[in-house]
Amino acid sequence: MSTNSASIRIVAATRDDVPLILSFIRKLAEYERLASACVATEEGIRGTLFSEPRAAEVLLAYDADAPVGFALFYHNYSTFLAKRGVFLEDLFVIPEARGQGVGYALLSALADVALSRDCARLEWSVLRWNQLAIDFYLRIGAEPLDDWSTYRLTGESLQRLAAAAG
Repeated sequence: MSTNSASIRIVAATRDDVPLILSFIRKLAEYERLASACVATEEGIRGTLFSEPRAAEVLLAYDADAPVGFALFYHNYSTFLAKRGVFLEDLFVIPEARGQGVGYALLSALADVALSRDCARLEWSVLRWNQLAIDFYLRIGAEPLDDWSTYRLTGESLQRLAAAAG
């Protein structure tokens, strides 16, 4: 692994990268202590990321020719600003490449995507226990949205609520 962040290259993922994307997703799930919740497959990734309409996009980070990380993102929307934003769903850098500028290079490339698409925001969530990530985000100028809490419906709760729509 190179320690020179100038050797980091960021590229948009293609259909050929599906196995690599899935391997990063699985490594992220292990890191986040959620491996049992990870049921993603190559078929699912191919169908959602590389068929129209695309649900999300992926940037891949390489150090020379070695894949070292990824960022998966999609567009959201701000009604108050009447503009699109970018939501970073996942950012992962392999342990051997951490502290070498890979995460910064991925976020920088993603910020460039956001601005080139006239987006007003770049947002993401972080697990409360992931202090290394939190410290990194604070160092680059990110602001925590402490007034907001994330809620989620899945499984039976989601089905029950949908059934109420008739």
